[in-house]
Amino acid sequence: MLGWPALGRVRGTVGWKDRSHSKGAARSKEVAVATAGHVDVLIVGAGLSGIGAACHLQRAFPQRTYVLLESRGALGGTWDQFRFPGVRSDSDMYTLGYRFKPWRGEKSVADGADILEYLREAAVENGVDRRIRFRHRVTRAEWSSVNNRWTVCAERTDTGETIRFTAGFLLSCSGYYRYDAGYTPRFAGIDRFAGRVVHPQFWPSDLEVAGERVVLIGSGATAVTLAPALAAQGAHVTMVQRSPSYVVAKPAYERMARAVRWGVPVPVVYSLARVKHVLMDTGDYGRCRRHPDASRRRIRRVHEHWLPPGYDIDTHFTPQYNPWDQRLCFTPDGEFFRAIQRGDVDIVTDGIDTFTETGLRLTSGTELEANVVITATGFQLLPFGGVELVVDDTPVIPSEQMSYKTMMLSGVPNFAYVIGFFNISWTLKLDLVSQYIVRLLRYMTAHHYVRCVPVRDPSVDPLPEFQGLTAGYVRRGAHRFPVQGESLPWRLRMNFVRNWFTLRFSRVADSAMRFERAPQPAEVGAEH
Repeated sequence: MLGWPALGRVRGTVGWKDRSHSKGAARSKEVAVATAGHVDVLIVGAGLSGIGAACHLQRAFPQRTYVLLESRGALGGTWDQFRFPGVRSDSDMYTLGYRFKPWRGEKSVADGADILEYLREAAVENGVDRRIRFRHRVTRAEWSSVNNRWTVCAERTDTGETIRFTAGFLLSCSGYYRYDAGYTPRFAGIDRFAGRVVHPQFWPSDLEVAGERVVLIGSGATAVTLAPALAAQGAHVTMVQRSPSYVVAKPAYERMARAVRWGVPVPVVYSLARVKHVLMDTGDYGRCRRHPDASRRRIRRVHEHWLPPGYDIDTHFTPQYNPWDQRLCFTPDGEFFRAIQRGDVDIVTDGIDTFTETGLRLTSGTELEANVVITATGFQLLPFGGVELVVDDTPVIPSEQMSYKTMMLSGVPNFAYVIGFFNISWTLKLDLVSQYIVRLLRYMTAHHYVRCVPVRDPSVDPLPEFQGLTAGYVRRGAHRFPVQGESLPWRLRMNFVRNWFTLRFSRVADSAMRFERAPQPAEVGAEH
């Protein structure tokens, strides 16, 4: 069975804030970590996924040991890093929130700061904050079938030191994009622009836009969020998009939440609202995929309702692709449309020829003057946070592996990862994966197994991991990710209800999963 050593030597050396005040203090922490040695589960990342997974583990196995390694100096991941004006969730908090922690805020679509505070509360309430090692960037993880454990190398981003951990199970919760670099196309003439160029992923705290002419490049969720927020700060915003996206309005508040005022307990309201949003979002996605033409017409009616009479919807709000070939963009209570109605936000659908000293020249020849240019042009996909995986001295190439239930890799023992849904809340998938891992670990303990590994079926044909998605960031980076298969358990569709049945109730010991026990001392002697 997996070993469960005492955690006392680890506890007390970490917290949800980085506590290194000197090189000497950092060294003392390294000694503490080194003497702790082995943990049962090592989690890479302390963002939404890492904190949620750790809470599930803590609640299910309070005596087992685990640690979270976070490359940054604070928890929260995306919700701590992204600081641009108006940053918020695209999903409602009744599904973006954890299953075990009701959302108590007033807004259904929450601001980034409120989400970050929610994550901090979850970490503290479940004791996860004490298990985080900040400024530990995981670079390499090596599996040994002799020892049935992972050796994980982490670089201290503050001291440059390399720290080694060992773990019985490795869980990657580092998301699917690079935190240290966004994506910006190679714009001609950008070096001669006299103003300021900003990527939303690295928003400068000193940027003031009141009274400025801001050109916002992009048409995705970030651009739709930024445009009205910048306008509210006093900027005039021109949003330049090469091609439009589908944008629909979503209520900022949940009417069902008012039942709390009538004495209905918060957990009850939270659960009911969660089910409601799951069914609504799943149904909307299914209708869009089955009836794309009717869905186009329905979305157009939304635009006709919100936009000024005579607005050129065909040019600025009618994509060439079908709904949900790329993610839909949501605007709470129509704030994006309202900014257009007021004249605070203009949309230009055109290509960019070159930057000039004073702004942009478009493909049509139109000149746009700007003091600030914001490149909301997306991010770069990166599997498993760029960690180099090695199994028995053989490097693992993610694109050559097949994903098992979109949470484990063929041929990689005692390893799982979290990548959420793209058509519904990320956290719904996180909860399912975490609950499955709890079932898996319990099964392994009950049967005295030390190793589990999905074994690829050569008769199952591969399919792209992000099949059906055509967004630019997917086209640029999907080739780096593992493939999925054409049938279960090598394929899970973007359908929460079907995934719920598969991950909650399917057999842990199915035909694709292999389990092994540790060799007995007599067997080890016989081998020698």
